[in-house]
Amino acid sequence: MTVAVIDELFVRVRSTAFFLRFTLFTRILLAAGFIPTGLVKLLGQRFTTLPDTTPIGAFFESMYQTGLFWNFIGAVQVVAGVLLLTRRHAHLGALLFLPVIASINAINLALGFGLSTIITSLMLLAASYLCCWDYDRFRSLFTTGPFEPRHRIPTQTLDRWERLGFILFAISLLAFFGSTRDLVPGPVSRLAVPTGVAAGVFTLLRFSVVGRRRGREHPASSPGTRAAGRPGR
Repeated sequence: MTVAVIDELFVRVRSTAFFLRFTLFTRILLAAGFIPTGLVKLLGQRFTTLPDTTPIGAFFESMYQTGLFWNFIGAVQVVAGVLLLTRRHAHLGALLFLPVIASINAINLALGFGLSTIITSLMLLAASYLCCWDYDRFRSLFTTGPFEPRHRIPTQTLDRWERLGFILFAISLLAFFGSTRDLVPGPVSRLAVPTGVAAGVFTLLRFSVVGRRRGREHPASSPGTRAAGRPGR
């Protein structure tokens, strides 16, 4: 596949309103999965209660006993998760996330961590997708050729209600995963679940209904999209 073909594929994906929402959803999921687990390590707490007589328990106990390195791993995970939630630096979060989750996935595969291996494999795939979403930011690492379809890259936007829905969904998900690590009180997590579900359903329905309406009014353009020289994030 030539660079020109990849450029064109990138523009097509970035021109589709659905993929912007899917990207935001993916960023939130990865951040919610990384920040609470990273905080556990950053605060110097054990990650698992498995006994050190098992291979998995022994591995994590050895990592925990390193002290400063355990805290460093947690700090990297928290920073990657926080960056994923920002608009300007989300691509750096994805780039930082990629080698970390690749290492975790390799460990899970080596130790036979069961269901966790499937989850980390999906997270690795998601992190790879997010790096591809910001392909234009990393393109210069692979080629110095001009980006020919530059003038056709759209900047996609969310309306204020969609933005609010994503924010509530992110907060609710962080609260829920935080409660699984005893970082958030139980009552808060019980409130977070219905709030997150409601926010997610509302955002999905708004995109479906408003997007369909805009499509009928402006059949030549995608919902929430405007022409620009640099893609939206």
